[in-house]
Amino acid sequence: MEFLWEIGLFLVKAIIIVGGILAVVAGIAAAGSKGEASGHIKVRSLSDEYRDSQNMLESELLDADTLKKKHKQEKKEAKARKKAKKKSGEGDQTKEDALKPRIFVLDFHGDIRASAVSHLREEVTAILGQALPTDKVLVRLESSGGMVHSYGLASSQLQRIRDKGIPLTIAVDKVAASGGYMMACLADELLAAPFAILGSVGVMAQVPNIHKLLKKHNVDVELHTAGEFKRTLTVMGENTEKGRQKFIEDLEKTHDLFKDFVASARPVVDVEQISTGEIWYGTQAIAMKLVDVLKTSDAYLCECFEQEESVYLISWSEKKTLPQKLGLSVQQAVTGSVSALWEKLQSSRFPG
Repeated sequence: MEFLWEIGLFLVKAIIIVGGILAVVAGIAAAGSKGEASGHIKVRSLSDEYRDSQNMLESELLDADTLKKKHKQEKKEAKARKKAKKKSGEGDQTKEDALKPRIFVLDFHGDIRASAVSHLREEVTAILGQALPTDKVLVRLESSGGMVHSYGLASSQLQRIRDKGIPLTIAVDKVAASGGYMMACLADELLAAPFAILGSVGVMAQVPNIHKLLKKHNVDVELHTAGEFKRTLTVMGENTEKGRQKFIEDLEKTHDLFKDFVASARPVVDVEQISTGEIWYGTQAIAMKLVDVLKTSDAYLCECFEQEESVYLISWSEKKTLPQKLGLSVQQAVTGSVSALWEKLQSSRFPG
């Protein structure tokens, strides 16, 4: 009886606390809905930032005379190039042809819910409205995976780039596993750092069950469903072998969809060989054809700078009202705990 009293007291406290939190969140959401957040695209020229940093370093390292001679030589070379273009008739080319190749850079840092997809969709839409066939998109991707449907939507955003015929390069400096690799495999060229983690083409799900504990203390739990498999496994109810088999069957179906997706996006890989749920580091992944080149995103961008290509970092920024900021803080506090638990679980699978 004492045990039941403690459980009842705990449940009452939990209901009061959760109810209070929900009331606060609901109030904040209601207040926040009166002033909708406005968003806009932000553009940073990484090429200009690179040149500025090089010029600043030169001014510190070179003496005045050497720096003056260098600038004079650069002006002379620029004038010669302009004269050569005019002589060859390139000066008559169209404005579109005169544009240098542009690289649009996107950053995607995925959590368990792939919540960054809300920004990704806006960024992709903006780029596709301006990109030319000569342009390229670089996505710096970091994610250890998460919910299937969330990462399915994130992958669909990258598919939009491919559908438009814009070359898509994806760089993985740390990790692109599970849902992260679902996105990464869409690249026309997939780069990875030597010790980046890739793969984990598998599906996982786990459900705690405390039915035996409750039964031991004579606590009954009733679960009513309309539909034989509306609920296969439960936390507090008694799980049946039939429900368990259905749960596993659903996992297998999801895994098959994942494998088919990877095979379609990256036909060079042996899907059966890499779909065991294992992970590989970059140097191993290239042998498995999970990636194309061992290279960091920094090395790739430096090559673009050296070729004088214009590189722009595209990001979506939202200006939130005060109530929305408070609501977001509550949401982040809750989801942060869940994400921390997920990452702890993932770190046990992907040891560092």
